[in-house]
Amino acid sequence: MNSTTEIATSLLKRMIAAPSLSSDEKNVSDIVAAELTANGYAPERIGNNLIVKCKDFAEGRPTLMLNSHLDTVKPAQGWATDPFLPVVTDGKIYGLGSNDAGASLVSLLAAFIATDNTGLPYNRLFVASAEEEISGPNGMYLILPQLKTMVTAGIVGEPTGMKMAIAEKGLLVLDCEAEGKTGHAARADGINAISIAMKDIEWLHTYQFPEKSPLLGNVKMTVTQIQAGTQHNVIPASCKFVVDVRTTEKYSNRQTWDIIQQHIKSVATPRSLNKNASAIDEQHPIVVAAHKLGIETFFSPTTSDQAVISGAFPTVKMGPGDSARSHTANEFIAVSEIESGIEGYIELLKNIAF
Repeated sequence: MNSTTEIATSLLKRMIAAPSLSSDEKNVSDIVAAELTANGYAPERIGNNLIVKCKDFAEGRPTLMLNSHLDTVKPAQGWATDPFLPVVTDGKIYGLGSNDAGASLVSLLAAFIATDNTGLPYNRLFVASAEEEISGPNGMYLILPQLKTMVTAGIVGEPTGMKMAIAEKGLLVLDCEAEGKTGHAARADGINAISIAMKDIEWLHTYQFPEKSPLLGNVKMTVTQIQAGTQHNVIPASCKFVVDVRTTEKYSNRQTWDIIQQHIKSVATPRSLNKNASAIDEQHPIVVAAHKLGIETFFSPTTSDQAVISGAFPTVKMGPGDSARSHTANEFIAVSEIESGIEGYIELLKNIAF
């Protein structure tokens, strides 16, 4: 293990030991801020978010954001050890947030420091954000207005095996309710809300949006929950169901919601319209640099803070680790993955030509 990796893993272990569930990131934010200060930086703190400029920051140059998140989900059931106690065994660091997304954060931070004052012709901005796991108002939403005035493009650190996601589907969750009229099941009265919902659900399962994304394919709609009825002999006046919609850059979440509501009789209420799909031009300097270095690119079906940033400036998603380990018991990251992550980020930064 080289010294840069050793410093990064030491920071990661301290982060794991400071519980940082969404909305409760103060302690871990303090730890990362102290690490930045010790390296001669003056991080700006907005809530639990941290923003820090490179030492050779110069006005008028393009600015690349290096971002990952500080928060974690709640521990899943089945941990063999204390999820808040970093355990190192067989070259792996076990602990909550080790893979998602602590490894990305410490690797990006190491690359940020390593490339400072090395003559790169663009600015770097390191951003550690809060509330990513819940898309909360005090995370990326809070700092995005400021970032929009500074940032040209960004790298969002998430576990992708250091492959580069150049497009990401958006997420639209709809709480739907079909309304009928109660009646006795033995008589031909009442209006069965389940029957109304069934027709709507059939439409949701079969409808194809006209425009297909060349990167992300079709908008995908999946009914994932349903609830209706009080007893066997009462026609239900209400049937509620939930729809998970994965959107593409061809339709904003609002446009998607409008189209759905025009075609179904149930009332569809979105939980949020903000998690839009994102995509970056394949001729963008970040993607060109990735191709030059032989970094594999792909299209991600999962969401991240990219969904919040979408439309503000182009981003890619890339980081050490495996998304399959995220939100699971006994989450881990290999030390070798952090080392490769740091090296991969540094090489990428050296080859981006804005």
